[in-house]
Amino acid sequence: MTKKKKVGPAGRYGPRYGKRIKVLVSEIEKVKKSRHICPKCKMRYVVREAAGIWKCKKCGTKFAGAAYKPKSD
Repeated sequence: MTKKKKVGPAGRYGPRYGKRIKVLVSEIEKVKKSRHICPKCKMRYVVREAAGIWKCKKCGTKFAGAAYKPKSD
């Protein structure tokens, strides 16, 4: 019997596209879907609404940033 590994968000691709691409996609999606720090209230409530559009769920601030992170570090 073979062991199954958890591949995270890239598991939906199955055996297609290769390991390297799936690892890159997995890293990007983990950053994209996590919560980030708001530049106004300094709380961790910023979520992605669309590509480059970010919104704080606590104070309601809406601002532009990069596609996968609110701002570059």
